[in-house]
Parts: sequence; C-alpha cells; structure tokens
Amino acid sequence: MSAVELEPGFIGDRYRLERLIARGGMAEVWLGHDTFLDRQVAIKVLKRHIARDETAIERFRREALACAGLNHPNIVAVYDSFAHAGNQVVVMQYVQGRSLRDLLDKKKRLTPSLTIMMGAAIAAALDATHKHGYIHRDVKPGNILVRPDGHFLLADFGIAKAMNAAEGSDLTNDNIMMGTAKYLSPEIVRGKPLDGRADLYSLGLVLYECLSGKVPFVSDNDADTALARLQREPTDLGHLRPTLSPRLVRIVHKLLARNPDHRFQTGEETRVALLAALNDVRDNDNALTPPRGQRVELERTSTAPSVRATKTDRSPVRGSRRRSGAVASLGGIMRTTTARLLLATVVLTALVIVAVVRTNDPENVVIPDESLPAAAAPAVSGPATIASINSFDPNGDDGVENEEIIGLLVDKNPQSAWATSCYADKFFGSKERVGVLVTLTGAGTGLLRVNFANGPWGAEIYGANGTPPSGFEGWGAPIGKDYRTRGEIVKFSVTSPVTHLLIVMTEIGKSSACSTNNPFQGRINEVAFVPA
Repeated sequence: MSAVELEPGFIGDRYRLERLIARGGMAEVWLGHDTFLDRQVAIKVLKRHIARDETAIERFRREALACAGLNHPNIVAVYDSFAHAGNQVVVMQYVQGRSLRDLLDKKKRLTPSLTIMMGAAIAAALDATHKHGYIHRDVKPGNILVRPDGHFLLADFGIAKAMNAAEGSDLTNDNIMMGTAKYLSPEIVRGKPLDGRADLYSLGLVLYECLSGKVPFVSDNDADTALARLQREPTDLGHLRPTLSPRLVRIVHKLLARNPDHRFQTGEETRVALLAALNDVRDNDNALTPPRGQRVELERTSTAPSVRATKTDRSPVRGSRRRSGAVASLGGIMRTTTARLLLATVVLTALVIVAVVRTNDPENVVIPDESLPAAAAPAVSGPATIASINSFDPNGDDGVENEEIIGLLVDKNPQSAWATSCYADKFFGSKERVGVLVTLTGAGTGLLRVNFANGPWGAEIYGANGTPPSGFEGWGAPIGKDYRTRGEIVKFSVTSPVTHLLIVMTEIGKSSACSTNNPFQGRINEVAFVPA
C-alpha cells in the first residue's frame, strides 16, 4: 500500500504531506510542512508492504537513530521518527537541489576544484559520522546531495552500522554484502570487520568517478563488479586525465588502497589533504586569478580551443564517447600541445575563479557548482558572441550566486531559468544587488537580450573592455537600465565595443519557489547577444 493512501490531514500531529517528491523500493519521500516550526521538511514513509517486515522496520528505525545524534552542516538532519496508521515515518531536513548522481549523469565529470570541495565536504561529514560511532556503508553519488548554493550533504543512513555493534546485530547474514557494488570497499567484499576507512575507500571511488567520468571497477554483474577490486588496481587516474595535479591523483589512489592501513585513517585527514590540493589544481596551467564572481575556462578540443564557463571538460554523455578510452593518443597529445601554443596570447586575459572555503567554519565546506557551458568558440575576428556566462556576486560571501545552474541562461530553452537565492526583501538585503557577467569572444557591439521571468524587477547593464572590475564599483555609468512590473523580454543596445557585459539586478519580485520568510527571488529565463 502506498503512502498516498494515508488519511488526508496531519501525520504525527504536526506534519502536513504536500506532494510526493521521490519513490524507492522501500520508501516514499514527501515534501511536507512542519506546522509547529513553519518550515519545509522531507517526510520519508516506509511502504506498508515493506513495513510488515520486522527487519525492514528495524533498519528504518536505525537510520533515524544513526542520524539523530549527528549535527553537522554536511549531513542531512533527522528531526523526528514515529509510526502513523501503520506507516513508519522519518522526518528529515528538506534539501532543495539534486544528487551528485544527477549531476554526473548530465555532465559526466567535474572540475578538479569542484571535486575537491565535494570530497572535503563529504570527508568532514564522514569524520563526524565515525566519531559518532557509525559507518555509513553506502557512500555513492546518489547519496550525496547538492543544494542550489553548492553546499554538499551526505544522506541516506539506511544501512549505517554501529562500529561497536554486537555480532549478529547487523540485520544481514554472511552471504549478503550491504551497499552498492560499484562503491564497495575490499573489506566489505571480503566480509571483514569494518571501520570508517571503508567509507573513505568509497569516497575515493566517488572522487575517481567525478574526475575521470567513470568508476574504476565495472563488470557484467554486481558480483563480478564487487570482486574486481580484489583482483586488480584501478587504472592510473593521471593517465585518464593528464591535466590533473599529481598531488590530487595521489590522494585519490591513496583512498583506493586495498589495505585500509595504507589509506588516510580519518575523514579529517582526508579533508585536510584535499583542501591542500587546491593549491596546485592545474586543469588550466596558465590561468590567472580572476576578480571575484567570475570563472572562465579555456578548453582544448581535437579541432579548435573553445572558451567555456568553468575549468572542466564537458564531453557528451551519450554515444560512442562514453565507451571510448580516456588515454590520449600521440595525435591527441600533439593536437593538445598545438592548441596550448595557439592559446598562449589568449590565456593572458583568461580569468578563473579560485574555489572558496568558508574560513569562518572549516567544517562547513561550501563550493559553488560549475555552470553549464556556453557553446561558443573564441573568435579572433568576426562578430562577437557569448563565450561564457557567470554569476557575479561580489557582495556575497563566496562571490557567486547559484552558479551550478547559470548555464540555463544560454541553453536556448526559454522555459528553463536561472534564479538567485531567496531573500527577505526585494533589494537583496545588505547585498543590495546581484549580477550576471557575460563574456564575449571579442570586443563587439549589438543587442543584449534578457528574458526576465518574474516581476517586478529593476536592472542595469554595464560594459567593460578588457579585464572586468572585480566589484560593482569601477564599471562606470550604466549603458542601459529598465524597470518592469512583470517578467518580459527586454533588449539593451550596446553601441560601444565591449568584451564584458554585466547585468545587475537591483530589485526582484516574489517567487513561488521561495518561503514566506524569504519570498523574493530574481529569475531570468534566457540571455542572448545579437552582434551588430
């Protein structure tokens, strides 16, 4: 029986089911409302046919117990657990966003800096979990969530195990391997005693996949996949992606050591090592440090280099490229070398943002996600087009604003939208404004077309030739401004040649995607530049 058959109204005397947001084999997850604290929550309801199984009920209960004592910014919080009308219920923090699995399915692999920050966040979460006396046992991309602000959280403690659990208390038998085959540690496969280092091995596999676009061990079935890690070492990550820094490659392979004694011993050790590797991330060896809020990538392809919005390779996921080997051929290496030489003069003006760690809270690892690319090649002559697009938030604490969805502005889909965070007032509070930076392939004039999705809104347009100012100051007088009471497509004329355009939102309207406490949000469907 589905959770949808619950009686309408409240459950647990305070929670109201609103809509189904996820369904799995054992449970359904609903978006709910906590009427006592006036907040959105995720309500996980064990399916009734599963709830007849005492073992399943006990696992469900243990998930709540494992999380209840954990209070960490990178772990999905559990608020409540109870039974209602024959349904087992766990009330959790509602995370608006998507899973790392969704991100990898769409983008295949991530930038080194984003991968490092994700890994550092989850390592911090695992360190807290292990100190609390539990092993997660199911660290995988599907259980890592990323909010729109780029904050990573570890979720789903459904098969977590207490490190000091008594023999036979695992709710499994000796012939069952708990976890997902592609992300199991060797000691789980062998049925050996476990500690937190098993989770760190799984995190190593996740990092490997984020950087290479694939897991190192895959076979025809789960059993062969699980056993593969006992029979061979993973392919050298440095061969699969030669631009990675040697230090980052060593960290990942250390996590993937078969012998737990040869791995990092704690999540904190892992976190520190990963953050130290930020110093020599080298996807773009010649990149300069940019003003806050901008990231631009120079990507090399087999034909001509192209400018993209971040420092990552975004090969298509589908088709034969998924199956092709990642080791560069001699011809590919020669083409790459040639492309680098051609880019020598361009690189001097390329700007790349350095990933930000919030130093006031070293455990709260937050990193803005990478944007989707603008499919444009740099032009040394001819009309200027959009080369990249980035959020611009120098008055914020990390320089960016929902960067992981900024690519929706140039995806040629008028129904998709980039959105700011939600604010308590229409003027962005103390920040006063948020921007979108458009980088052109060269100096040009033309029309900047902006499709504002909601209103009322106010916007100002600025232009710069050369290196753009790092803050809102220094851009000079606006080249255009407008105010509308509703969402509309507006065209701004650019009559003097510029290489950068800044769309500054000065006022925003209310959005149904926001809460009553923070109801204001700016939304833009699309940005385009039509050269003169």
